[in-house]
Amino acid sequence: MNSGGYEVYVGETNNIERRTLQHLHESRDDWQELSNVNNAEMFVIGHDHFNKSLTLDIENKMMLYMTSVPQVKKINNRRENQQDEYYTADEMDGIFSKAWLNLQKYDEDLFPVQSIIEDSAIFKASPFHQLTSQQESAREDIIDHVIDALNENKVGQLILVEGEAGSGKTVLLSTLFYQLSQLKSNVVSPEIDNLNNYLIVNHDEQLKVYEDIAKKLGMMKNNKQTVLKPTRFINKHSVDNKADVVLIDEAHLLWTQGKQAYRGKNQLEDVMDRAKIVIAVFDPKQILKTEGYMDSKSIQRLRRKAKNQGNLIQLTNQMRMNANEDTIQWIRNIVDNRMINKVPEDAKYDLKIFDDAKEMYDQIKIKSRDGSDGLSRMVATFDWEFKGNRSPEEGSYWMVDAGDISLPWNLQLPVVKLPGRKVTELPWAEQPQTINEIGSTYTIQGFDLNYCGLIIGPSVKYRNGQIIFDPGESYNEHATRNRTMDDGKKITVYDKLLPNELNVLMTRGVNGLYIYAVDNQLREALENAAK
Repeated sequence: MNSGGYEVYVGETNNIERRTLQHLHESRDDWQELSNVNNAEMFVIGHDHFNKSLTLDIENKMMLYMTSVPQVKKINNRRENQQDEYYTADEMDGIFSKAWLNLQKYDEDLFPVQSIIEDSAIFKASPFHQLTSQQESAREDIIDHVIDALNENKVGQLILVEGEAGSGKTVLLSTLFYQLSQLKSNVVSPEIDNLNNYLIVNHDEQLKVYEDIAKKLGMMKNNKQTVLKPTRFINKHSVDNKADVVLIDEAHLLWTQGKQAYRGKNQLEDVMDRAKIVIAVFDPKQILKTEGYMDSKSIQRLRRKAKNQGNLIQLTNQMRMNANEDTIQWIRNIVDNRMINKVPEDAKYDLKIFDDAKEMYDQIKIKSRDGSDGLSRMVATFDWEFKGNRSPEEGSYWMVDAGDISLPWNLQLPVVKLPGRKVTELPWAEQPQTINEIGSTYTIQGFDLNYCGLIIGPSVKYRNGQIIFDPGESYNEHATRNRTMDDGKKITVYDKLLPNELNVLMTRGVNGLYIYAVDNQLREALENAAK
């Protein structure tokens, strides 16, 4: 460890002495550096049941955890060794946890409590997760498409990965970003060495996470920024000098009209003009702003382009929520069909309706103090005024008032410092003071909570057996203002964007969703459904 944090090497071998001497005599920068410092330590993990596959899986999981430790600034030997099914695979998690607990005795900074690591956004977006069979199939197809397109000098390629919230899009994209950065000419062809790749995301909180991953894994060679917001990428690149591969997380957040520093008409199309291959993950049910609005014809045109190239991939598994299918369908009926059905019984998922907002908040605070449920926060539909660039005329903060609680909107409270960590670089939900705030779609989109306490504000009502959305009760100007179409016609699209806002908020909780509704009739309907 140096003043900037730890630099870590993770490796596996069946002959520790020979392999270490080999590395020390190689010309590799990381081992040369290791041999020249006087505070290096080596930890050796062994087990009677280790075979080659189990050892590689333990190595891969160690890299997953090391990537997510705040004090680790750089990781070397960045192979990805996910194994298929093998004998003793079911022992892996237990052996790893036991080894990690023993390592904690030596250094709690380098080996913190597992639940703290697993709650972090960087852990959940790490490229070292074991992929599901559906994700693995998609990964193989995409890598093959990329290699073929580059070898054949194809341009204008769009690989579109569709999936609803929680379907595993982010992990897949992060894995692709990492693996494409590792492609070497001795594996494929001279055309695919040191690719000029970028990852784009139009979300400030998620940008921090990908930047952290890129720094730790050495994906920013010569300090080149490989993680960018779309406008910056567009302004820095030309159509005559195309990037090789551009990956876009949450492409539904890109703008489809000019705004601020962006003077174009469609960010996705402008990025595609500046890249040989674009890999975009996309969920039309998470479009939140009028400047990103796409009508059904535009969405179908996008799908058709990818499908005609054999590049339309759909992820259908729900991976975020530990809920059964009935619970998932209950949420879908509210958002998609605007109906409230009976709350299903679910032994795996804690779905509760509250008639008291304070009681719900108290329960979320209890969950936030629990080691296994620590990442639990309150969120709300954007139905209370919030202007982040100035203070309110009365009081210190823009507040959310619902029932018996009154809490500040997101990112207003003074930052609470954490030892050895720059808190402002953490996503909103991981900052300790935010347990006393209410989050919005703009801070929580793309992230998980263990338990989510959701205040459904007055813009969502229940009338005549149907959920309706009232733009007059919403302060979400991004969703309620007019959208100017290409023909100059101004239209309202709140009836699509406000349900999307509710969709994002209702799908954040991994283990539980608590709901309080401000509208009396909606609250009564939800309470009746829970009886």
